[in-house]
Amino acid sequence: GRLRRPVNVPLDIFAEEVKFFELGEAAFNKFREDEGFVKEKEKPLPKNEFKRKIWLLFEYPESSQWARIVAIISVVIIVVSILIFCLETLPKFKHYKIFNTPSNMTKIIEDEVPSYTEPFFIIETICIIWFSIEILIRFFACPSKITFLKDIMNAIDFFAIVPYFVTLATMIAEKPEDDDLQQFQMLQGNSDSKSQSSSLAILRVIRLVRVFRIFKLSRHSKGLQILGMTLKASMKELALLIFFLLIGVVLFSSAVYYAEADSERSNFKSIPDAFWWAVVTMTTVGYGDMRPVGVWGKFVGSLCAIAGVLTIALPVPVIVSNFNYFYHRENDQEDLQSTNINHVKSSIIHRSTLLKLIHIHPHQQDNSSVRQPLNLLSIEQHPNRYQLLLIQRRSHQVRL
Repeated sequence: GRLRRPVNVPLDIFAEEVKFFELGEAAFNKFREDEGFVKEKEKPLPKNEFKRKIWLLFEYPESSQWARIVAIISVVIIVVSILIFCLETLPKFKHYKIFNTPSNMTKIIEDEVPSYTEPFFIIETICIIWFSIEILIRFFACPSKITFLKDIMNAIDFFAIVPYFVTLATMIAEKPEDDDLQQFQMLQGNSDSKSQSSSLAILRVIRLVRVFRIFKLSRHSKGLQILGMTLKASMKELALLIFFLLIGVVLFSSAVYYAEADSERSNFKSIPDAFWWAVVTMTTVGYGDMRPVGVWGKFVGSLCAIAGVLTIALPVPVIVSNFNYFYHRENDQEDLQSTNINHVKSSIIHRSTLLKLIHIHPHQQDNSSVRQPLNLLSIEQHPNRYQLLLIQRRSHQVRL
């Protein structure tokens, strides 16, 4: 027969009843597919018992109490490392070097390389030790080394710790007197100043990579995972949005440039200069640093703002719909998993309770008269009786 869920029966209750009536795993999987649930992929586990325990400990927080503790420690360390990354840029925590030039002028330059005794560097070292141990253990215990290396999250974990070792190598290789000499040459405007400035710029970019540690939280956050799935499913809509914005930027930046060409107070010296204004106007931000001053320029600006609102509003409902789909699917998935766990514990009580409710002795459950009340099709034909049985059964469980 066909398995259908009545409209007036909640999803979790129907799943519980499918398990209770022992319709089989195939029927339950078919029910999941009909409700829109994606079939779960089998999670590969290492064959070695010791590696399997280690892999479950670091990869699946829901597997045990110790795995939850490890996940909590990892989240705390990630948050601390991000806070350190932000707080060390405060002016009161920065270090500066003072130089006197031959022209009796004093120059103050920020010291880009930290020292070993700085509290921020010590805390950063502790965080990096944990991250390094974590990624090495996970690589050692993973079921497939190739799959581990191809995972984007593992690549983020690796590149998140690289800036620390680059900074550490710079600190070890750098001598104080050489650093002072290079800084002095840079102040003098020697030929080595450009290379020194380039080195500092590269060091800043490498240290900026540390901000990607925030994506490590997605390993432990269902919300970030849902957001990632939403963006992945909405790539076509996002690409379409960017394409529409590019067309609008080119059209309105060209229009405002020629509309303001005769104005002496015009802020638009060229069409590329107007790109920034078009983007800010179409996204309805409006910083006000560039604005049209003529009548025709203001008319073009008004059209640009209206077109921006319409352009952005078109694909947004699709993205929101995708988010709602993944959000509710994740919640229903958790409800079904909890239903499966609770069913194993309460299946015996449910069976005996239902047999009592329909006045049939447990020793008579093989009789053909039992099959008729337990038939799912008869339940669909008599939904009121089905609801009454559920209410009576739950009230009986409460009395138990």
